[in-house]
Amino acid sequence: YGGMGLDFSYNIAVAEELGNIHCAGIPMAIGVQVGMATPALTRFGSHELKKQFLVPTIAGDFVACLGISETGAGSDVSNIKTTAVRKGDEYVINGGKMWITSGSQADWMCLLANTSEGPPHRNKSLICLPMNLPGIHIAKKIDKLGMRSSDTTQIFFEDVRVPCKNLIGEEGKGFTYQMLQFQEERLWAVATALTPMETIIQETIDYTRQRKVFGQPVLHNQTVHFRLAELATEVELLRSLLQRAVALYVEGNDVTKFASMAKLKAGRLTREVTDSCLQFWGGMGFTSEVLVSRFYRDLRLMSIGGGTDETMLSIICKYMDTLPRK
Repeated sequence: YGGMGLDFSYNIAVAEELGNIHCAGIPMAIGVQVGMATPALTRFGSHELKKQFLVPTIAGDFVACLGISETGAGSDVSNIKTTAVRKGDEYVINGGKMWITSGSQADWMCLLANTSEGPPHRNKSLICLPMNLPGIHIAKKIDKLGMRSSDTTQIFFEDVRVPCKNLIGEEGKGFTYQMLQFQEERLWAVATALTPMETIIQETIDYTRQRKVFGQPVLHNQTVHFRLAELATEVELLRSLLQRAVALYVEGNDVTKFASMAKLKAGRLTREVTDSCLQFWGGMGFTSEVLVSRFYRDLRLMSIGGGTDETMLSIICKYMDTLPRK
């Protein structure tokens, strides 16, 4: 279908390299295209669906978006309310999605919707939804703290009709498909954060070496250079965890626990690195003229998007069997 046939470790190599872009919005948009909106279609979609949606997406002719989150259901995917009711050979879709990356320019959406009245983990399906259909309303482009180069939208569906053949895989398996995709999404997010953190630390070293306070470079304060050494060590530890998780995943293992651990650590460490380094920049760090302030805003999403820190902790606890039993 136009891909290179490489394993997932190559995705991670690309993701880490994209960290050289001096904003997080562009790597996130690329990540949605190659690692969030398309994996379920790649694994479970029909040949016809792949020809219609996957081929032009891989070629870069189509922009894809992922329709999961809603105003009342972010990390709690099982609580989504959007419905797709089968009528003849079509689904009729009603509801809405929130925080949709690339939503205002997408050609199609990988939509998660309730297709039956069954249990919340078995009543959902994934559907390839062309974004030019009647009844799709892009309400607004959301003004955000960071990731400002990325268009994030709120979208409503009003009696949107889509052919039943646009169903990805089996009806009722959408939640399961989406949980599988989350492993790749979270590992990609971790990889994109490594290079920015290294860049911020190095730029902070360079700046504090030449910035003098009370007659000496800021870097020559033991508190400063010890803290930067500590942060650099933490980044390397996160890279090692990521590489272990990716190696196990490529071998076919379930790495939900390790992916969740890495995502949790990345969310917390990006906040720690950007906050500590910005402090060492002093007043200059509070301006929009330096990279550290941009990453301070952009990388704050790491602890929220793709599953919050708290959600990661819950998943890790589940795999460690520490949660209360009913």
